[in-house]
This record gives sequence, structure tokens and C-alpha cells, in this order.
Amino acid sequence: MKILVINGVNLNMVGIREPELYGKRDFKSLVKLIKDEGKRLGISVTHFQSNSEGDICTKIQKAYEKYDGIVINAGAYTHTSIAILDALKAVAIPTVEVHISDIYSREEFRHKSYISLYAEKVIAGKGFDGYKEALQYFIHKGDC
Repeated sequence: MKILVINGVNLNMVGIREPELYGKRDFKSLVKLIKDEGKRLGISVTHFQSNSEGDICTKIQKAYEKYDGIVINAGAYTHTSIAILDALKAVAIPTVEVHISDIYSREEFRHKSYISLYAEKVIAGKGFDGYKEALQYFIHKGDC
């Protein structure tokens, strides 16, 4: 099984940006956790981060017929990007949306997620462990 994990805008700043919301662990720790969990589960994980909406769309398009699933935390693009939603719909790869913070208990504008219109599952407010849960979802989904 091959999973593409995409982190979007400003996720490279975790540990620095608003640690009361996102925690004090840095981005390097997040990437290590994702790769370690993939290894533990016996799945191939590719990680990608970009602050550019177009680069994220291109990465999703290039995933077509190459990945079994996508885990995405698009950051603020979650609430604004119809382009990322359209890219996900175009490639038709099962997708899990992840958010480190609980977007539903934050500002009103963060309650709307375009990605959730396509994603099979949304995980919010579980910190870095949300990524582990997303990877485990794909393993358990295959057991059904």
C-alpha cells in the first residue's frame, strides 16, 4: 500500500506558530512520526509539504494511479481552495483530511472545509496523532 501525505500552507511552522494550538513539537518531528507510523504499519509513505496551492494541486494530479490513498492537511487552504478539492476529485484517490487543531471549535470561518466535501474521513483536534489515525484508517479499510 502506498500513501501520499500532504501538508499545506504554514504546516512547516508547527512548533513555532501558535504552540498553544499546534503544540511545541516541530515539523521535522511530525514528518518522522508519519514515516515511523508508515513503517510500523508496513506501508510506503511519501511526504510532501508546500505553501503553494498550485504545487499541492500538481502533486495530487501526479499521484493519479500511483497511490492507494492520500492524507491531507491543507492548512488554511482547507477553507478556501476549490482547486485542491477539484484535484482530489479528479484523481479519485481515497482521501483522509487531517487537522492538528480542532477546526470546529475555532473561528467560524474555519468550520467550512472544501476538502471534506470529498474526503472519506475527517480527523481534527488530535494533534500529531491524527496522522497516525489516518494511516491506520487505510489499513483497517483494507480489512473490510
